[in-house]
Amino acid sequence: MDWVNDANVALLTDLYELTMAASYHRHGMNETATFDLFVRSLPERRSFLVACGLEDALSYLETFRFDEAATAYLRSLELFGDDFLEYLLGMRFTGEVWAMAEGETAFAGEPLLRVTAPRIEAQLVETFLLNCVSFQTLIASKAARVTLACQGRPYADFSARRDHGADAALRAARAAYVGGAASTSNVLAGAVYGIPVSGTMAHSYVQSFAREEDAFRTYAEDFPGRTTLLIDTYDTVRGARRAVAAASRLSTSGGAIQAVRLDSGDLVGLALKVRAVLDEAGLQIVSIFASGDLDEYRISDILAAGAPVDAFGVGTQLGTSADAPALSAVYKLVQDERGPRIKLSTGKVTLPGVKQVYRASDGACDTHDTVALVGEEGIEGRPLLTQVMSGGRRTRPAPPLDDLRTRRETAVARLPGRLQLLHAQVLPYEVRWSPGLQALLAEARGREG
Repeated sequence: MDWVNDANVALLTDLYELTMAASYHRHGMNETATFDLFVRSLPERRSFLVACGLEDALSYLETFRFDEAATAYLRSLELFGDDFLEYLLGMRFTGEVWAMAEGETAFAGEPLLRVTAPRIEAQLVETFLLNCVSFQTLIASKAARVTLACQGRPYADFSARRDHGADAALRAARAAYVGGAASTSNVLAGAVYGIPVSGTMAHSYVQSFAREEDAFRTYAEDFPGRTTLLIDTYDTVRGARRAVAAASRLSTSGGAIQAVRLDSGDLVGLALKVRAVLDEAGLQIVSIFASGDLDEYRISDILAAGAPVDAFGVGTQLGTSADAPALSAVYKLVQDERGPRIKLSTGKVTLPGVKQVYRASDGACDTHDTVALVGEEGIEGRPLLTQVMSGGRRTRPAPPLDDLRTRRETAVARLPGRLQLLHAQVLPYEVRWSPGLQALLAEARGREG
């Protein structure tokens, strides 16, 4: 089975990136160029984004190379000359990257990442950077909304089996953790990223025993202290009573049941009934875990209805961001040796020049952002883009994943209250253009128009 890996990932690019690069090479067009990666507009019902994917992007840039197998394949396409293929064999990414920190909130039109490098290098990495940063930003943003809906209750990423491919499942688990998920069912994500792993049992396990109670007791004996029983294989309330019976039998042997899981049906009504069964048996310590095609809207409604649910499992809707499955992320040339560059296509105008983003606040709450030219003076707020790569190497070690979670928690808490609402259409966060940027935009429009 073939996988994307460090040896072949340079080929994970669109063909036109290579044909453009070959043309640049042929004509000696490899001066320094700057590209911005940004999102044109927020998806419907999204009022903010959570930047994510940067560290994986930097790892890619540090190891970027075309090996003999890659250039042999490109030669077989009969599109590229030997001199260009030889150039690719020796090429490494040597540029610099400025980016928003992972976990920071972001908005449409703001550079999430800025690449300055020889034109060919900057061009060839476009496809991967867009794939990596836009996907993880998409999932982290969805996860942050689920976190808001849970109102302090933990939830687990259960999306791996529904995500769009193996790599997507791995990256989705990482992004979901940054966005607030407490754990993941994806064991590989636990091994690669150090994310806490969690899980319950499947209906097939319960069905494999002659009696439901036997399944419960056996599982609890095998995994004492880590037992969540799935009680809706047959009848949920009856399953709750059998869980109580299993807990009673195990009490003298040191076994323990931490939670019961509801995965179908009327979760509000069933949670109330199951809680009553558990409490009547003196099992107030046993929590109720709910899953089953949940998202931020259903979780919000479940809790608003007074359901005594203590934790959630969120799968399909999280790992695919089902209500908004793509971001309008783009990677555009903004400056080269001729100066600031602009695109004037209808509905797709870009902001020229090398830019910084500043965030202003009133102390407790962020109030607005300003996109400004680098070096422009008198701009209110703190700069959001920091240099994370120089000469093709990171400027600092990768931060712990928990630091990114903490940053996201702080950033979301500083949003204006209206932006933390899940259901309502709200007044967007204000993103301003600085006087210098407006003047440059007008000049570029006049020059190119």
